[in-house]
Amino acid sequence: MILFPAIDLKDGRCVRLRQGDMGQATAFNNDPAAQARSFEAMGFSWLHVVDLNGAFAGRSVNADAIRTIRASIKIPMQLGGGIRDFAAIENWLDAGVSRVILGTAAVRDPDLVKEAARKFPARVAVGIDARNGFVAVEGWAKESTLSATDLAKRFEDAGVAAIIFTDIARDGMMGGVNVAATAELALSVSIPVIASGGVSGIGDIQALMQSNAPIAGVVIGRALYDGGIDPTAALAAARAGKAR
Repeated sequence: MILFPAIDLKDGRCVRLRQGDMGQATAFNNDPAAQARSFEAMGFSWLHVVDLNGAFAGRSVNADAIRTIRASIKIPMQLGGGIRDFAAIENWLDAGVSRVILGTAAVRDPDLVKEAARKFPARVAVGIDARNGFVAVEGWAKESTLSATDLAKRFEDAGVAAIIFTDIARDGMMGGVNVAATAELALSVSIPVIASGGVSGIGDIQALMQSNAPIAGVVIGRALYDGGIDPTAALAAARAGKAR
């Protein structure tokens, strides 16, 4: 299982939100590049970055911070938030981002996702953020009538690299990841699924690995910043799960 430490960017700083509420942002580091280097030094093999301002604006807002992060580390990074057209996708992939995450675009323009996945194999992921089982878009500000599973199935055989599934109700709340919903989604599609939202301790990582579903990874946010998860222990747990 791949562990993805998260950097959420708001006004150029690393923050964590509660349930996606921009009014409940806690700043953890004013230097995102330094935070990225720290995660790399801890031994993580990937980085997960989200432009929170961009998710609401519909375009990249924290571009300078993102480019600085990319230039500061050697490990691959995936980026989401405000990427909603082909030019933006191409721009970030050309800038060295390993994988872009399309969320709102996956709901509003699925053909764009499929086209990008064909042109950029293994470099396009779909972000599915759900509240009460239904997909939310535009920085989680609006809820659709589409279920997470139905959206995921739209991209079967499209060449999408991964689905990042977030339970909004749990995000930033340190109440535990939604193992059941993540496992259900992972079993419903052949696309690798990455869990996100609510991870509070090593037990969450172990529960995901011990589920009967092929969950490929997990995004860890607040628990790393608050000290709820020891990076060395988390990485060891992930390796142990792989060994099984």
